[in-house]
Amino acid sequence: MQFDVVVIGGGHAGIEAAWIAAQKKLAVLLVTNHIDLIGQMSCNPAIGGIAKGNIVREIDALGGLMGRAIDAFGIHFKMLNSSKGAAVWGNRAQADKQRYRNGIQKMLMAQKRICFLQGMVVALNTKGESIYSIIMDSGVEVRAKTVVLAMGTFLNGLCHIGLSSFAGGRCGEPPSCGLTKSIAELGIKSGRLKTGTPPRIDGRTVNFSKMQAQEGDAEPWPFSFATEHKLKNRAVCWITKTNSTTHAIIRDNLDRSPLYSGKIKSSGPKYCPSIEDKVIRFGDRGGHTLFLEPEGLDTSEMYLNGLSTSLPFDVQEKLVNSIAGLERAKIVRPGYAIEYDFFQPLQLKPTLESKKVKNLFFAGQINGTSGYEEAAGQGVLAGINAAQNALGEEGLMLSRDEAYIGVLIDDLTTKGTEEPYRMFTSRAEHRLLLRQDNCDERLLPKAYNKGYISRAFYQKRRKVWEKEKRELSHLAKTNIKPKAWNNSGPGSIKIPTRSSVLLKRPEVTIGRIYRAIKRKLPNRETCLRIEANIKYEGFIEIERAEYDKLKKLENQAIPFGFDFNEVAGLLNETKKKFLANKPATLKAALSIPGVTPADISVLMIHIAKEQKFKNVSRETVGL
Repeated sequence: MQFDVVVIGGGHAGIEAAWIAAQKKLAVLLVTNHIDLIGQMSCNPAIGGIAKGNIVREIDALGGLMGRAIDAFGIHFKMLNSSKGAAVWGNRAQADKQRYRNGIQKMLMAQKRICFLQGMVVALNTKGESIYSIIMDSGVEVRAKTVVLAMGTFLNGLCHIGLSSFAGGRCGEPPSCGLTKSIAELGIKSGRLKTGTPPRIDGRTVNFSKMQAQEGDAEPWPFSFATEHKLKNRAVCWITKTNSTTHAIIRDNLDRSPLYSGKIKSSGPKYCPSIEDKVIRFGDRGGHTLFLEPEGLDTSEMYLNGLSTSLPFDVQEKLVNSIAGLERAKIVRPGYAIEYDFFQPLQLKPTLESKKVKNLFFAGQINGTSGYEEAAGQGVLAGINAAQNALGEEGLMLSRDEAYIGVLIDDLTTKGTEEPYRMFTSRAEHRLLLRQDNCDERLLPKAYNKGYISRAFYQKRRKVWEKEKRELSHLAKTNIKPKAWNNSGPGSIKIPTRSSVLLKRPEVTIGRIYRAIKRKLPNRETCLRIEANIKYEGFIEIERAEYDKLKKLENQAIPFGFDFNEVAGLLNETKKKFLANKPATLKAALSIPGVTPADISVLMIHIAKEQKFKNVSRETVGL
C-alpha cells in the first residue's frame, strides 16, 4: 500500500486535508478508527460564530468542504453582530448532526481518489530526515510521500465525569495509544491539554415557555461562495440562565469536581470555561446565559451550550434541574472533561510541516487549538502543502494580513500555546481587511493558481469582483445634488457631493445612495462588499500605516522599570503577562504567548506619550 498523501484522523482537520489533497489528482488515504463516524460533531453541532465564521469562508475560498456542508445541512442560521460593522459580523449555523456527518461522508466518498482505512496508527517510520510510512495496529505498513496528523483529542485521551475516569478519544470511543511515543521518538515534544462538553438534554422534558426563543435570520447568509440555493431555518434555539441556586450546587460540590480536586492537571480553554470555572472566576454574577440548541431534526437531543462541566452525574442532574425551563429535564448524555496529548506548534513551519521531519504535517487539536473551524482551517492548509510537497511544488503560506487562518498559524508557530487556542477578531490586527464578504477576493486567486479551484468557478467569481469594481467606480464619479438628498433622510449637504463620500457617513445606507442616483441596487452580496469597502477605506489606511510603523519600531526598547499597569486599553490578563515576562523591547513583548499586535500598538502609543511628557517636563525645568 502506497499513497501520495496519508491523512490520519477523520475529524474536521482530517476531512479538509484529505479532500483538498485529492483535488490535485493525488492518491489519498484517510485513516480513522471508525469510518462511520467521519465528520462527527463531538461537541456542539454548530459551525461559525465571531471570527470563526470568517475562517469557514476562508476554507471555502481555498477549496475546502466545511462551508458547503453547513449550507446543505444547517437547520438554524444567524448572523451575529449584524447590527455592527461588517468587520465583526460572524455567521453561525446550527447543524443537523447526523445529516452533516452523513453528508460529509458522502462528499468524501464521491471523490474517487480518496481511499479509506479503518484502524489505529501506532507508529511512524522515517527514512533519513523524511517520513516514510505508517504502521497500523493490525501490523499493516502503509508507505506515504507525505503524512498529515489530525488525531484531535484521541492521543492518550482520558475522560472524566466526577472523580471517575476512563480512557477515550471522546465519550464512547477508544483512545489512540502508542502513537505519541512514536512521534516523540522523532524528537517532537508533546504536552497535555484539557477540554470539555456540557450535558445533552431530552427536549421532550423541557418547558420552553420559561425560555426565550431565538429565531434564525429571515434571510440567512450562506457560508459557501458556491451556494446558490436559498437557506432555510428549520429549528429554533432557546435562551435561559443559571441562577444563585445553580451556583450554590456547584460550589457545594467542588470537592467532587476533577477540575478542583486536583485530578485534572492539564490546561483548559480559558475563553470557553466550564461552568465550574465561570462560577468561581465570576462569582459576582447573578447568572450565566445558556443556549439550548437542537442536535438535529430527527432527534429530541439538545445541546446545553454554556454549561460545560465534568461534575458527577447526580450533581449535573441537580444543577440542570435548577435552571428555568429545565426543572424536569432529563439528561441524555452527561457532560465530561477530556485530557489529551498535543504537540507544541512552535515545532512547525508556517506551512504546518514539522521542522524535525520532512513531509510530516500537523493539523487541528493536536496543535493545541480548540474548535471545528480552527481545526478545519489548519486541515485545508496542511492538505494543500502536503499535496504540494508530494508533487515537488512550492507550498502555500498565508500572512496575517491575508487571512484569519494566517493569523491562527502565525500565532501557533511563533508563540506556541499553553492552553487550547481559540480565534477571536481581537487577535487580528488587520480585521478590517479580513472580512467575511471579501474572503473570495483575498484567497480564491491563491487557491486557483495552485490548482485547487476550477477555472469555471474562478471565472464566475471574477465577474462578481468586476461588478463590484464597476459600481465602486461609478459611485466615485457620481455627484448627488442637495435637492435629491436633503429630503431623503438624516443629514444634509449644501453642494453636490460624490456618492462615495456620502456613503462614508455612518448613518447613510447604500440603499439611500442608489435611490438618490436613480440606479438599480445590486444584489445584497455586492451591496455589502461595496458598503464595507467605502466605509472602512480611511480606517484601513490608518491600520496599514500603524502596522508599518510597528514593524519599523518593533526593536524599540521598553524603558527600564516601565509600569505596565498604567497602560490604559490593555486587558488585565495582558498586563500580568507583561509584568511576569518584563520584555525589554516591543519585539520581545510581541513574542509573549497571547499578546497581539493590537496590544503592542497600545503599548507603543503609551510609551511615546510618556517619553514626550518626560521631555516636556525636562525642558520646563531647564534640564
